[in-house]
Amino acid sequence: MKPLEQEFLDKIEKHKGIIFKISKMYMSEKDDRDDLFQEITYQIWKAYPNFRGQSEFSTWLYRIALNTAIIFLKTEKKRSFISNEDFSGYKIIQDEYDYGKEEKLIRMYQAVLQLNPIDKAFIFYYLEDFSGKEIAEQMGISEGNARVRMNRAKNKLKDILNSNKS
Repeated sequence: MKPLEQEFLDKIEKHKGIIFKISKMYMSEKDDRDDLFQEITYQIWKAYPNFRGQSEFSTWLYRIALNTAIIFLKTEKKRSFISNEDFSGYKIIQDEYDYGKEEKLIRMYQAVLQLNPIDKAFIFYYLEDFSGKEIAEQMGISEGNARVRMNRAKNKLKDILNSNKS
């Protein structure tokens, strides 16, 4: 194996949790999540020779992964888009990223799946504890705009969660 390939595989192994989380936030079905995970990995591999290390690898990966997820949703016309189906029988993937079966987490993911792709990105950054400045850099917008859009996304998520309690 070439050194570049091994270096890439090592970094992907270290950061695959990011890809897994983004895939789960954007796709509700396991097969769709697997396809998105694969597409994100492929896009990162294609772009990897151009990674110059001007930022952390994880920061660079976040941007590619989120952009890929958004494009994936827009271009996959044959896919059944995320619906508001009943998740009462939803089985959470049991692997090293096991989030458990707590009802709150299931409701949270159900609510996130109802957001538009951009709001999902803001919620993902929020859950990953990115600062307003980091979000702005990732999204290519001003810090003030990032904060406003983050608050709007959080409010939309709260509204969905509150309406689903009824």
